[in-house]
Amino acid sequence: MSELIPAVIGLAATGAFAGILAGLLGVGGGIVLVPAYFYVFTLAGFGGAGVMQIALATSLATIIVTSARSVMAHHRKGAVDWDILRGWAPGIALGAGIGALTVGALRTETLQIIFGVMISVIAIYMAVSRPNWRLADQMPGGLWRWIFSPFTGFVSVLLGIGGGSIGVPLMTLHGRPIHRAVATAAGFGVLIAVPSVALFLFMPTANALPYTLGSVNLPAFFLTIAMTLITAPMGAALAHRTDPKRLKRYFAIFLLLVGLNMLRKALMG
Repeated sequence: MSELIPAVIGLAATGAFAGILAGLLGVGGGIVLVPAYFYVFTLAGFGGAGVMQIALATSLATIIVTSARSVMAHHRKGAVDWDILRGWAPGIALGAGIGALTVGALRTETLQIIFGVMISVIAIYMAVSRPNWRLADQMPGGLWRWIFSPFTGFVSVLLGIGGGSIGVPLMTLHGRPIHRAVATAAGFGVLIAVPSVALFLFMPTANALPYTLGSVNLPAFFLTIAMTLITAPMGAALAHRTDPKRLKRYFAIFLLLVGLNMLRKALMG
């Protein structure tokens, strides 16, 4: 029992930090939760085969709750573009399901490399992107929608994140205002997390942590949800007193370091 105490403390701190970042920067917690879960589980002595799968699945389980709350809050302000959600839902859900099956088939080291590379790419884009960048004035339709929507779901599951880190840039590059993009991407999170977690619940992993259902660790899930409910409003209040552009760059540097460290651990063992 004593070996679980550091894990409980670490998970509570992780949930608190993720909640503050979500409120402060408008990013989903998954981009922070996955590496944090990985390090907390490993430091508590539960590393090895299957740990990355559990980190990804548990992160996505928390996103069901946080994204659902977020999209309803945005809906009350009339900010959600439901036409985009309805049109993109089948492709995103399909990609998320394929992503969950892919995660179950890959080794932890491979998932670490994928996470490290993709998070580094997201961090670099976050650091250098400009609000006026555009690829088109309308969201992709037809064949392109059926390429982008499964890609969004698939990659998000491989990273254990909601749709924000991919969906927001995608929508702003196609002419959607940033506040509508953030609100709509919260809905992407639900579309990604629900089908993937439904599959993860029936995917037991090797060397599973105590109280893990399939690939979802229940104590980590409940602790994270409890802490984010407390700290997200604090982050939102803090956001009004800080420079968002500077914060965005600092967070990009933080993410780049996280991604590179994950790559280092995967490649060096």
